[in-house]
Amino acid sequence: MIVPSIDIMGGQAVQLVGGERLAIEAGDPLAIAERFAVAGELAVIDLDAALGRGDNRAIIREIVRRFPCRVGGGIRSAEAAIAWLDAGARKVILGTAAREEILSALPKERVIAAVDARNGEVVVDGWRTRTGRDVYADIARLAPFVGGFLVTFVEREGRLQGIDMTAVRRAVEAAGGVPVTVAGGVTTAAEIAEIDALDADAQVGMAIYSGALDLADALVAPMRSDRADGLWPTIVADERGEALGLAWSDAESVREAVRTRRGVYRSRQRGLWRKGETSGNSQILERIDVDCDRDALRFTVRQLGAGYCHRGTRSCFGDARGLGELARRIALRAASSPPESYTQRLLDDGALLASKLREEAAELAAAKTRDEAVRETADLLYFALVAALRTGVDLAEVERELDRRSLKITRRRGDAKPEEVPK
Repeated sequence: MIVPSIDIMGGQAVQLVGGERLAIEAGDPLAIAERFAVAGELAVIDLDAALGRGDNRAIIREIVRRFPCRVGGGIRSAEAAIAWLDAGARKVILGTAAREEILSALPKERVIAAVDARNGEVVVDGWRTRTGRDVYADIARLAPFVGGFLVTFVEREGRLQGIDMTAVRRAVEAAGGVPVTVAGGVTTAAEIAEIDALDADAQVGMAIYSGALDLADALVAPMRSDRADGLWPTIVADERGEALGLAWSDAESVREAVRTRRGVYRSRQRGLWRKGETSGNSQILERIDVDCDRDALRFTVRQLGAGYCHRGTRSCFGDARGLGELARRIALRAASSPPESYTQRLLDDGALLASKLREEAAELAAAKTRDEAVRETADLLYFALVAALRTGVDLAEVERELDRRSLKITRRRGDAKPEEVPK
């Protein structure tokens, strides 16, 4: 699979050749992250921090808040690594600091060891210092202490010369089952497919930035099909992961979907199908995932209009239910209900809404039976969703925040604030 890379220097997304010469200055890292996030988890590297000449912490924190990321560059202590994990980084990438005394203080499954090699020799300090150590020996030595490796072949980095598949194979073997991501020279979709077949991922930067490799082609490079028409079954899901229906894709439709950031599929009867082109029920594409067998896709979309199904329902499996449907009904009422509707009253009257939130929270806290807890939780959720909508926040954003918080390592006691403690 592909891991898009965003290297940041001086507040800008850049690409260097061999870690030394500036080749591309791509501009705003947030805009790049927005573009690349369709392919999944991003690798965000702070080059200034790695080189010991400042940092880009504020920009990276915002990227981490908005997108799934692994973060590296200048992380030289367990405390610095934990700070990034607390900020929401899925994983941290440690280079010089990938030592047992630091690794033992971190959750193994969320640590990637960066092993940077120049012609088989490990280099450190932003690729400037030779160590004399063998790259494959280092990988084998660190394997028991980490949840993944990023192996960069520095002599090929940024040069679009292709990657050394023999070196990739040796790295995977040395890792002994620990996931490996490789970087340095990856240029074509065929290379990504070959790397995937070796059970590794490809971290790619220069090839995409330069236009040598299309992001969509890189994303679907490992895909296969046993169908005569070569199509891939595609699960279409909303932001909450609820299935809306089944569609079909091929390389052309995925390329168009990524280019336009819309739901675009391959109809078996009509050819290229842009969802909502005639009905108005279009989709904003957020992410494409490849399944474990590389023979199916999942499109995560923001569904607009009446719904996905041609029969007017939210999904091809009928009407939606639960919290997501409640949030959609509240939003619909806010947009179209008469001023006298209760939801509109709450949206218009902040004092009334605040009073109801306090009332329902107190009633839930006082609930004694199962039925009471169910009813009061339902009431409180309704008013909480109205309060979120009142400030322009939707349920998907709240759920992303909950997901981010679940990644925290440092936990607070959670004691009641003094004014909330009963006398």
